[in-house]
Amino acid sequence: MQNIFNIQTESIFRQKCLETFRYQYENVEVYHRFVDYLNIDPNTVDTVNKIPFLPVEMFKNHKVLNRKMSTDLFFQSSGTTRMNLSRHWIADANIYQESIYRSFEQFIGPPEDYIFLGLLPSYLEKQNSSLIYMVDFLMTKSAKPENGYFLYNHAELSQLLKQLSRQNKKVILFGVSFALLDYLDFCNDHSIDHSITQSFTVIETGGMKGRKEEMTKDELLKILQKGFETDKIYSEYSMAELLSQAYSLGNNIYESPAWMRVLIRNTEDPFSYVEEGRTGAINIIDLANIHSCSFIATQDLGKSFAGKFQVLGRIDHSDIRGCSLLVS
Repeated sequence: MQNIFNIQTESIFRQKCLETFRYQYENVEVYHRFVDYLNIDPNTVDTVNKIPFLPVEMFKNHKVLNRKMSTDLFFQSSGTTRMNLSRHWIADANIYQESIYRSFEQFIGPPEDYIFLGLLPSYLEKQNSSLIYMVDFLMTKSAKPENGYFLYNHAELSQLLKQLSRQNKKVILFGVSFALLDYLDFCNDHSIDHSITQSFTVIETGGMKGRKEEMTKDELLKILQKGFETDKIYSEYSMAELLSQAYSLGNNIYESPAWMRVLIRNTEDPFSYVEEGRTGAINIIDLANIHSCSFIATQDLGKSFAGKFQVLGRIDHSDIRGCSLLVS
């Protein structure tokens, strides 16, 4: 099959989706059973809109993996210890690494140009985080001695940011939402000079995880913009069940790479889609998920328009995903 990272036209993307659907129907047992359960004849699936999307919850109780493959590598969804967490088994880590690199380079720039700092305490404290794997990989490609993670040592982070600002270094600060808010509280309590924030880029990765009051994405971005004294807060959208990332360069408007798409389904009818600009549930096509499932029905709400999309929150408030925010 053609390399997914070389997709250049919409027709090739659609062709690749249909090829992937047939491959996964034949080789991924849980997806095969899901399609059969829906009484869908795979031979009648001749357009992207006819492809069945596997509910993301299936990763909690099933091994979604090509039955001919085995692997010890898996990513686990974020959540509390009381939750039944998803596991995404990864047959080929090289695919994830290439997806990480190409997406970051397309939307942000070559990783080699940046120093990466991670304010991701809850993820560092748990095993098998796809987010930590991603940031680790970017740090490896960057190979800058200043790269590093910070748990709750906000004073040390502030000192390093001041130093890098004086040196005019290009810095990316990846932060989970509640940790970025905690850091801003620390800066306010200790009268930290916010002018240094003009010299680095903040990329929030979502996730309150019950640590702070839930809020909409737009509310979060306004708080972060004010706190960091910047017009733009970048965002990254992904989850443990995916191997690709979409990026927002501000205003909660995301773009995805050529091998990834977001479709907005009707929340009342999972087999139909809403018009552009209408709110619905997010379906994701991730062709990098070649050996698991590339067609995922999430519980996130969103809108699409002109090839881009917004993330608005969750359908069900009872099971909060670490990589999204609730709608109030």
